[in-house]
Amino acid sequence: MKTLTKETKLTLLYITIAFVFSIALRMIWYYEFNGYEPFMFNNQLMINTNDGYYWAEGARDMLSGASQKNDLSPVSSAASLLTAFFAAILPFSFESIILFMPAVMSSLIVIPIILIAKNLNNLEMGFIAALLASIGHSYYNRTMIGYYDTDMLNIVLPMFLLWSIIWAVRTNEDKYLLITALDILVYRWWYPQSYSLEFAFFGLILLYALVWDRKNFYNYKLLAIMLFAMMDIDILVRFIFVIASFFIFKQERFNKYIYHILAASIVLFFASGGFNPIWGQLKGYVLRDSVTAVQDGMGLHFYSVLQTVREAGHISFETFASRISGHIITFIAAVAGYIYLVYRYKVMLLGLPLIGLGFLAYVGGLRFTIYAVPVLAFGVAFLITEIARVLPTKKLKYLSMLAFTLMILYPNIMHIKEYKVPTVFNADEVSVLDKLKNIADREDYVVAWWDYGYPIRYYSDVKTLVDGGKHSGAVNFPVSFMLSNPQDVAAKLARLDVEYTERAFKIAEENRDKNLTLFSNIEEMTKDYGFKDTNDFLLSLEGDVKLPQKTRDIYFYLPYRMTNIYSTVATFSNIDLMNAEMGKDALFYMSNNFKQDKNIVNLGNNISFDMQNATVSIGKNVVPVKRFVQTAYDKDMKLVKKIDTINESAPISIIYMSNYNAFLVLDETSYSSLYVQLMVLEEYDRGLFEEVILSPHAKVYRLKI
Repeated sequence: MKTLTKETKLTLLYITIAFVFSIALRMIWYYEFNGYEPFMFNNQLMINTNDGYYWAEGARDMLSGASQKNDLSPVSSAASLLTAFFAAILPFSFESIILFMPAVMSSLIVIPIILIAKNLNNLEMGFIAALLASIGHSYYNRTMIGYYDTDMLNIVLPMFLLWSIIWAVRTNEDKYLLITALDILVYRWWYPQSYSLEFAFFGLILLYALVWDRKNFYNYKLLAIMLFAMMDIDILVRFIFVIASFFIFKQERFNKYIYHILAASIVLFFASGGFNPIWGQLKGYVLRDSVTAVQDGMGLHFYSVLQTVREAGHISFETFASRISGHIITFIAAVAGYIYLVYRYKVMLLGLPLIGLGFLAYVGGLRFTIYAVPVLAFGVAFLITEIARVLPTKKLKYLSMLAFTLMILYPNIMHIKEYKVPTVFNADEVSVLDKLKNIADREDYVVAWWDYGYPIRYYSDVKTLVDGGKHSGAVNFPVSFMLSNPQDVAAKLARLDVEYTERAFKIAEENRDKNLTLFSNIEEMTKDYGFKDTNDFLLSLEGDVKLPQKTRDIYFYLPYRMTNIYSTVATFSNIDLMNAEMGKDALFYMSNNFKQDKNIVNLGNNISFDMQNATVSIGKNVVPVKRFVQTAYDKDMKLVKKIDTINESAPISIIYMSNYNAFLVLDETSYSSLYVQLMVLEEYDRGLFEEVILSPHAKVYRLKI
């Protein structure tokens, strides 16, 4: 057996320490909340990201074999497959596996970081960079315990790709041709949106080869095998191309054909549509539309969901720098250190795609900062080791590295201690969904806003109209309309939207090989009911409308937490679909932080309620109150409400929800909405709905029609 060298032993030691360090820091959140009942389900902490329930649903269905057509469960996704594999072989509960997987998998990032540094003969730089990168603000935020999402490997895999490319360019060993191509295959399998980063790596290698190493056949072999792996075709076909080209490249007699093979790989890459997804991503995040998105066909306009997604918004420089390096000073040092590192080792230019994607955060949203974390960690770590290198004694060298390392780690550790993220749902909300699982059929639909789609599908094992992945303006419009309009029109549209959704699945399946264009459900309804204007169709819902035959039950899930985003939800249907004009926003104001001074209740945001005169002051406008409603739950948790009608002609109502310690200020449009009537007041039309589960945290009603 070959004896490990001193360098190899030190490499393994650094990797082990950094890996344990990364997991240990992530355990802070776990120990902070473990045993806190509102965050527990099945004797385990719940996860803290909505999207995680999507992959969990897929893994659950893989293990049970209970997935059916059109349930949108990701039973073939990489994240779900890996989770199901771990759940099948490990002696832990499913809830424990999805909780801890992000911490373990994301901590693997220390391996490629230290191996890259090993190639540059600076293991200490790699160790320091691994410590910093593993707990950097944005990297920690999206890979902490409970953040069960593809992000747990979305940076690990490109860092392994960067490692293999650097070793390939520096060593010219054949094995790294294969490793690089396999890295791309695995990365694409795990994260199908990896096209842009792969293509950027390809471009940098091409530039590196043309500028510094033009006559080296190896570089063109590397470029060709990368393109074969990057083609937009089935992974098995790409794997065959990779293996075949690898065996060809290992034989020198084929070197004279390298340029021909490279040319063929370029043609196949573009012919397979390899560049199309890259352009699509650029348009989606950098060149995104403004307020509305246009639908083909009748030319309907829908409100763009990107306008409400925080991670796609702009961020300040301070936030940008802190999320990448933990502190502005550390960030500046990291950038300067990276420039110096590139000056010393040109091969580190290959890290630019990750930095470039990270810097897209300035125009594309904070989610991108995570990509720049590991490469810029090299920069500040290199400065630290360079300072230590010029010191006269070993003792000073190690003391300086220790001191500077602690300095750059400190703000990141403090961030972790203060980052007390709650679980997606609390135990009471999950209890409602768990009960619903035993009431609803797997083919039934639950109407709720898209934020809650994945958890609903996971806990209740039902279908939803919208979720974290299916939330374009076209699908959001009808759900928003249902929640923010009166019960009668909401009920009719709910039956229509569900049946049209199922019909669309069936038509798409029957016409899979035909050029058939299916437009939005709203457009199809408008045309089917003989209207040319969608506004006329929606208005017709107020009268008698012949509805499709009922094929399944529909439930409305109305959580209290939606009061915080009700105005945003209503915005998606507050638009004229024919001309894109936004309507006047309905008044819906919620106050949890209010102060009472005698008869005046200050509700914040320059809004106050005069209890004696029954008026509301909104800025300088004083408006009479139509009704004052007070709600409370009795000892049996039954809702008790007192409604005092004060002025029938007044435009505004006040609701005081005593158990929530919250005031609502609403106009008549919001007051009569399905959400307020059914969730806040439990005033439902018995001919349209029946109560299923009534809880202060969430309420479920079944549609009768």
